[in-house]
Amino acid sequence: MRLHSIAAVGALALSALAPIRSSGQVPTQGQTQLPGALPAGITPDQLAQLLQQNPQLGNLIRQRLQQSGLSPDQVRAQLAASGYPSNLLDPYLGAVPTGQAAPIPSTLTLAAIQALGLGGGGPALEFLPVDTGLNRVRAESMRAESLATGNYVFGVDVFRRSTTQFLPQLTGPVDPMYRLGPGDVLVLVLTGGVEQAYQLEVTREGFVIVPQVGQIFVNVLYDRLGRVYSKLRGPNPTIKFDVTVSRVRINQVYVIGEVKQPGAYQLSALGSALTALYAAGGVTTRADMRQIEIRRLDKVVATLDLYDYLLRGDKRDDIRLESGDVVYVPLHGTRVQVTGAVLRPAIYELKNGETLPDALRAAGGFRANAAVDRLTIHRILPAAERRPGPLPRAALDIALAVAAPSDQRGSVRPDDAASPTAAEPDPLGGVVIPSLPLDNGDSVVVDSIGPLDSLLYVGINGMVNKPGRYPWQEGMTLRALVLLARGPKIGAYLKDAEIARLPADRSQGQLADTLRAPIDSTYLFERDRAGHYIGPPGQAFPGSGAPELRLQPYDEVLILKQPDFELQRTVQVRGEVRFPGTYALRSKNDRLTDVLDRAGGVTPQAYANGVRFYRHDANAGRVGLNLAKVLRDRRDKDNIVLADGDSVFIPAYIPTVRVEGAVNSPGSVTYVRGEGLDYYLNAAGGVSFKGDKKRVFVQQPNGNVRAVHKRPLFFGSSKPSPEPGALVVVPVRDTTRQSQTGTIIAGIAQIVATLTTIIVVVVTRP
Repeated sequence: MRLHSIAAVGALALSALAPIRSSGQVPTQGQTQLPGALPAGITPDQLAQLLQQNPQLGNLIRQRLQQSGLSPDQVRAQLAASGYPSNLLDPYLGAVPTGQAAPIPSTLTLAAIQALGLGGGGPALEFLPVDTGLNRVRAESMRAESLATGNYVFGVDVFRRSTTQFLPQLTGPVDPMYRLGPGDVLVLVLTGGVEQAYQLEVTREGFVIVPQVGQIFVNVLYDRLGRVYSKLRGPNPTIKFDVTVSRVRINQVYVIGEVKQPGAYQLSALGSALTALYAAGGVTTRADMRQIEIRRLDKVVATLDLYDYLLRGDKRDDIRLESGDVVYVPLHGTRVQVTGAVLRPAIYELKNGETLPDALRAAGGFRANAAVDRLTIHRILPAAERRPGPLPRAALDIALAVAAPSDQRGSVRPDDAASPTAAEPDPLGGVVIPSLPLDNGDSVVVDSIGPLDSLLYVGINGMVNKPGRYPWQEGMTLRALVLLARGPKIGAYLKDAEIARLPADRSQGQLADTLRAPIDSTYLFERDRAGHYIGPPGQAFPGSGAPELRLQPYDEVLILKQPDFELQRTVQVRGEVRFPGTYALRSKNDRLTDVLDRAGGVTPQAYANGVRFYRHDANAGRVGLNLAKVLRDRRDKDNIVLADGDSVFIPAYIPTVRVEGAVNSPGSVTYVRGEGLDYYLNAAGGVSFKGDKKRVFVQQPNGNVRAVHKRPLFFGSSKPSPEPGALVVVPVRDTTRQSQTGTIIAGIAQIVATLTTIIVVVVTRP
C-alpha cells in the first residue's frame, strides 16, 4: 500500500501565501488562532464599527471572490489546506436571491478572506495592517544598530521577519512517519478488476466508511478490503488499491509562556513546534530559547533547543505536534553578553554546564583582528560582595593561549561523538580558552588589535617603491624593511642610508638621533635568474659586505638619491628642420641652438619669425622667442636653456596676416612689406561700431604680443607693425564704463537742480 498526499484541485501554491500578521492585539480568552488569520483577529467592537461603516461588506466579499478567478472547489480546497472549514465561504460563492444581501461576515470569515490574499485594495477590507516595508526597514536598522553594540538577544527576531514563517509543507506527499488521525481525508483508488475511487474522512473514532464495505478502522483497511475483494489478495492479484491523503487534519495546540501572543492555535497536522512559535508571534526577549518544552498528556515528550537550529541547522527536536499538545516557553536562565572582536556580538543564553568557550563559539568565534592573547569579563558582584559606590562590578582578566597547529582539531558535540562526520572546524581558531563558568549578567569583551599607529612600527621613505610605516617585529633588519617597501627605486644611493632613532637622552630637547647605516647593491631586488640586477646603469656600489642592521621601534629610514642622477630629458623638434624628431638632452645646460644643430639646422623654407615654442614645465605654455636673432647670435637671451618636455615647431613662410574681432570683415589679408596696422584694419573692412581702437593688439608669429600705446601730449599713439603670419585682434568696446559715467552725470545734475531749488526758495522768502 502506498500512502501520500495529493494536491487539492487548483491549490494556488499555498506555500507562497504569506499570512499578514498583526503585532498589536492579544487574543481574548478561549479564542483560537487559525493559520493565516490575525493572531488576535479583530475585537467584536471593531467588527461592529467596520460593519456600521460598510453595510455592504458581505457583498464586497462576494465580489472579491468572483474577481479572484477561483472556482468554488478551489476556494474550498485552499481554505481546508490553510486550516479553515472548507465550507466557511459557501454563502459568498453562489448566487444570491434577488433582494437578499450577503450574510454578515464574522471575524473568522474576514481572517479567511485575508488568508486567501483578497483582503487589500479597498477601504472596506483594509482591516488588517499590512507591512509596507517602512516598518521592516526601521526594524532592520534598529537590529543592525543592536548587532553593532552587542545589545541584541540572539535568536529573538527570527520569528518576526516577514520572510520567515515556518509553514509546514502543505503540498506533495506526506512522509511515511505521518500518523493518520481524525479529520484526515483519504482517497481510496481501486484499479484492475474494479475501477472505483472513494473520498474517505477519518472519524473521531478512527475509522472510515467505505461503500459496499462498511465501517473500517484505518489500521485494518487492507484486511477488510481483502474480504470484500477476493482478487485483492493472492500471489497474482488482479485488483490493486492505493490510499493517499488528500487533506490533512487540523490540530489544536497551545502555546504559552514567553511568547508574543500566548493562546490556543489551530495548526495543520504537519506543523511542528517552530510552526506553533511562529503562529504565536515568536518568543519574547525574556524567553529561554535553550529549553522549550513540548508537553503531551501532561508529560514532556521533547525539549527544543533553538540554538541547535539557529547555529547548526539541527531540527531533530522540532517534533510534529499532535492535537492538545502544549508548547511551553519558560523564562530565561543564565545570559551573557559577548562583544568586541567576535563575528556575531550579541546576548547569548547558556545551558547548565556550558562555559566561556561555549559562549564564544555561539558568537561565531574571533574576528581576524581579535587580540587573542587575553580577554576581559565584566561581572556584576553578588549582593554580599558589593561595597558602597556607583559601580558594583568587577573586571576579570583572562589569559588565552594559541595551540600548536597539530592541536587545532575540530570540535565534537558530546551526543555526536560516535558519528565520524561530527567533527567541524573550531570557530575559535585553535585558541586555548579556559573552561571558566559564567554568571548571569556577565559581559565578555574581546579586544581588537589597534591601528598601526598605536603599535610598534618602523618607517621608510625616500627612494623606495612603497614608502610608509610597517609593523616592527623582534629581530627586524634594515634589509627586511627595504623588502617590505618593494626595494629601492632607480637612482637610489646604495652606499648608506640615514636612520633617525628615538634619543636615549632628551635633556636638551632632542627629537631624534641620526646615524648612517651601510648598505650595498645587494639591496636591489629586481634580478634575473642569474642573479644580475635588471635596471639602468648608474653609480657603482659595493656588491656585498654591508653588515645587517637590526632596527628598533619607531626608527625612520631614509633611502637617499644618487647625486645628479636624472633620467633622460627629451624635447620635440618639428617643422622646417632637416631631421625632425624627439631629442634627448645631453646635459642640463643644452640650449635651443644645440638641439637645432643636432636636427641638421633649419631648411631654406623655414620661417624663423614664426617659431612656436611650448614649455610644459610649470604650465608655462607658449613662450615668445626671436629665433631669427638667435640664429644670428647664439649669445642672445632668447637662446634659452631647454627643459624636459619642451616643444619647438618652425613653420614655412606665411604670407598673410589674420584680422579678427570687432571688424566688419574678419579674415586673412595678404602681407605687404612696409604697411602698418591701419592698412590691415582697413583691408578687413575697418573697425566696426562695437570695436575699441584703443585696445587693438597684434600677436606676432613668434608668440610675442604688442598693443597700441598712447604717446604723451600731441605725439599720437604707437602702433605695432604686423609681420607675416601675425594675428591682429580688435576687442569689443566696454560699454559698462560709459553707462556708469552717464549715471554719475545724471546724479550730479539732480543734486545741482535740488540745490538750485533750495537757493531760489531761500532768496525769495520775505
